[in-house]
Amino acid sequence: MLLVGLTGGIGSGKSTVSRMLAQRGAVVVDADDLARRAVEPGTPGFQKVVEAFGSEVVKPDGSLDREAVAANVFVDPDSRKRLESITHPEVFRLYQEELDGYRDTDSIVVFDAPLIVETGAHAGLDVLVVVSAPVEEQVRRLVADRGMTEQAARDRIASQLPLEEKEKVATVVIRNDGRIGDLEPQVDALWGLLEERRRPS
Repeated sequence: MLLVGLTGGIGSGKSTVSRMLAQRGAVVVDADDLARRAVEPGTPGFQKVVEAFGSEVVKPDGSLDREAVAANVFVDPDSRKRLESITHPEVFRLYQEELDGYRDTDSIVVFDAPLIVETGAHAGLDVLVVVSAPVEEQVRRLVADRGMTEQAARDRIASQLPLEEKEKVATVVIRNDGRIGDLEPQVDALWGLLEERRRPS
């Protein structure tokens, strides 16, 4: 198994690169999907989040209101730490479960996650890919695609580790200025590198 980390900043185009790698044959493990599963109704994670943040973060259908939780933790670092202390161990457990199915194969497994560098998880990877974009392009995408105000987009970008810092520890940097025609050849080159580096366990 070749274990590849895929990360970037909000609005950098990481999800687009992730889809392209899946189309080329990668097994993609999505951290956002694991985070959702970690707090599904009936799980210990769900119960702990409700205990920590109150019943107002539960939707009428009984599921977790992730936007309400996000709004809470975005403005309060202590709340964010409390949430992470609940969700990170469960996400890590689910992550290991996903990897277990591929350890004795020659699969290229891509872990698609925003906080790989911040958490130090890149140390355990074979390859780290950082998808980078100019800040103004990130802002444009967040306003156009997610309906954010420009100020909200800039605040969210500013709250993350700068892409320049992530690039310093990357094996490969994908430059995504918004033109798919420029992105495809970079992903092709990346896929070629990954196929060369994959090794049977």
